[in-house]
Amino acid sequence: MRDWILAGLTALAAALPAAAQPTFKTELDIVYSKPGERELKLDLARPADGNGPFPCVVCLHGGGWRLGNKRDLRGWTEFLAHRGYVAASIGYRLAPDATFPAQIEDAKTAVRFLRAHADRYGIDKDRFAVLGYSAGGHLACLLGLADEKCGFEGKECPDESSRVQAVVDYFGPTDLSGFAKDASSQRGVFGPFIGAKYADKPEAHDRASPIRYASRAAPPFLIFHGTKDGIVPIEQSRHLADRLRELGVSYRLVEVPDEGHGWSGRASAITTDETIQFLDAKLKKR
Repeated sequence: MRDWILAGLTALAAALPAAAQPTFKTELDIVYSKPGERELKLDLARPADGNGPFPCVVCLHGGGWRLGNKRDLRGWTEFLAHRGYVAASIGYRLAPDATFPAQIEDAKTAVRFLRAHADRYGIDKDRFAVLGYSAGGHLACLLGLADEKCGFEGKECPDESSRVQAVVDYFGPTDLSGFAKDASSQRGVFGPFIGAKYADKPEAHDRASPIRYASRAAPPFLIFHGTKDGIVPIEQSRHLADRLRELGVSYRLVEVPDEGHGWSGRASAITTDETIQFLDAKLKKR
């Protein structure tokens, strides 16, 4: 999976203009939370010109909730900053050291932290989106669908909201019960993430499933999924799209022909362009 991530980031970097002055500026390793004894950090990129406020996109890396780090999406944050966004790639606690709901608590805390420091980073507090790949897509969906009543908020920056106004989901799992009979996934991925296999705690898998929280109050969704994804079946995204349609929520499901769990080349260029069009339409003032 990391190969196509690197290929995609190379394509994003190539799309940036070759200018004498950079079109964005970055701040790395900003501490946004301190659960227990550890520090959680985010990397931030923002436009080099102008004071904003700019819309903000929170980026969530993949890796099966066990691997990956915030630097994996550096290409996205820099590309988004070039396009007029403040973009933050966050590090979140990983399994098996931290089990669910630690990961979504971290994502929500990061959104509240950025709102609490909106003036410092030039952020418009009313215009937030989240973008995630795979496990990060799962967390992006959960961030968009699970409100304050769901018990995932954490305790830091309590005066700020964790709500987002748009969600971009690249092939994230949406219904974890769909992996109940996959012994390999249960043993290597979902067991460590949830803290138990489905057979032992089905209710815990249901609680971690974004589709459970879909409601008419959900923000607009843009969903990408390869038709030949052998890791997260495309039915996961189709079922979420069906549920959003039933509720009357604005969404678009883009099925990427003949692609698996990620893609590069022309397919990446197309989905990147569609992502920017969606974010511009939902977050930029007319």
